[in-house]
Amino acid sequence: MSRRVTHVRAIGLAAVLALGTLCALDAGPAGAGPSDTGLKGAIDTILADPRLDGGAASVVVVDAGSGDTLYQRDGGDRLMPASNTKIVTSAAAMALLGPDHRFRTEVLSAVRPRGGVLRGDLHLRGSGDPTTLAKDYDALAADVAAAGITRVTGRIVADDTRFDSRRLGRSWAADDESSYYSAQISALTVAPDTDYDAGTVVVQAAPGRRAGARPEVTITPRTRYVRVDNRATTVAAGSPATLAVERAHGTNTLSVTGDIPLRGSPAKEWVTVQEPTGYAAAVFADALAARGVRVASPPLLGGRTPATAAVLATHSSMPLRELLVPFMKLSNNMHAEALTKTIGYEVSGRGTWSAGLAAIETYLKEEGVDPARLRQVDGSGLSRMNVFPAAQLARLLVAVQDAPWYADWYASLPVACASDRAVGGTLRTRMCGTPAALNTRAKTGSLTGASALSGYVTDRAGRRLVYSVVLNNYLAPSVKGVEDAIVVTLAGSDTAAGAITPAPATRTRGAAPPADLECSWRKPLPC
Repeated sequence: MSRRVTHVRAIGLAAVLALGTLCALDAGPAGAGPSDTGLKGAIDTILADPRLDGGAASVVVVDAGSGDTLYQRDGGDRLMPASNTKIVTSAAAMALLGPDHRFRTEVLSAVRPRGGVLRGDLHLRGSGDPTTLAKDYDALAADVAAAGITRVTGRIVADDTRFDSRRLGRSWAADDESSYYSAQISALTVAPDTDYDAGTVVVQAAPGRRAGARPEVTITPRTRYVRVDNRATTVAAGSPATLAVERAHGTNTLSVTGDIPLRGSPAKEWVTVQEPTGYAAAVFADALAARGVRVASPPLLGGRTPATAAVLATHSSMPLRELLVPFMKLSNNMHAEALTKTIGYEVSGRGTWSAGLAAIETYLKEEGVDPARLRQVDGSGLSRMNVFPAAQLARLLVAVQDAPWYADWYASLPVACASDRAVGGTLRTRMCGTPAALNTRAKTGSLTGASALSGYVTDRAGRRLVYSVVLNNYLAPSVKGVEDAIVVTLAGSDTAAGAITPAPATRTRGAAPPADLECSWRKPLPC
């Protein structure tokens, strides 16, 4: 547990009453006016932005070294944190799994091959790796072929039993079923790209050769596990592009509809698959066939590997410290959920959400965070049932600074205005040209009516600060400018001396782009 958070041991009755009065003043609505000309007045003015009218704000700023509170507005109020939930999940993963943790995907057999023939089943066993690519399954197939196996008389048994069979998180939106950021969770899956969007395929549609023709559709990785129902049309050059791709409910049929203009750019969509275990088995089966290994029967999903089975081939993921980069920079939901279930398995032997969340709760207590003041129901923050007070997020951000893995974890946070996507992540286009640019590191969060930003910033005099801003129930398309103004104010001020340089809440010229999703989820042109 961190020693950075200071605790008040004794306080007189008069002081308690005075503090209560101050907190009551702080607990006003998000639209309340400023109360003084210092840091409080500056942030209160920012929070009086009309975009927050009728909304709710939980905001806390503390000294990163002492944990002393410098500002708080309804810091104890529970609001939806969206992807700020990943702060908790990622820190718990580093603490409970360790920065060197790797996922392993193995090929095993309970019988020895003879004369190139394996008389039995080939077991493909996963441990939850959300980064396994088609080329990794090909490498496993190559090792099987290198062992001299040319024929399997049984089948591929896809062992995904490291996790339970529950594929979707609690209260995830049904209309997100085919959206790549809401993919199904399995201990065996496939990522189609090096963003490691597990459980999805990339669908690309290019204009046909003439108006009226069907677009040319390709799938990455190439697989027959999904079926394309191409009903789209190539239209005259310069016509509006209305092409859309969706997966039909409960199936692996991908419907391509709408129009794509002649000579226009190809359209790309990332779409989830139904049952990622079958997806992994299908990709592996295709890789075996390409390597000259014939398997007699179709794959069996969900079988358990015999304890006596011997390992024929192994793929190990990157270590967790490296996996944190795509996870946190790009706010990858599937990484968060795989880690949550992995925590459950490693701590209690059960790869379930409930086991993982119970272990995370215990970890939070050890760090001085009070789980009784929050509710966490998934690892990513995709569920609208998650509620966190800004004060508890700030407390965790202070506490983890003493952890031996902190440097790697801190490096995984997005950096404001860092143009490299692997550095700036979801903050790479924000706060540019301000004192917060290349200064603040923070985790973003975005759902409809919920936005959050929590992290670290150094003020003008070199004082390191922790902040958490959680905004809910607003009707404006975006309140990111409100969050940014708070952080820029902190970065441009000397908070110890009380020399505050307020920053105006930024506004986008014209209609503000919606911020109901993390900007990195808007493929193929993410922030």
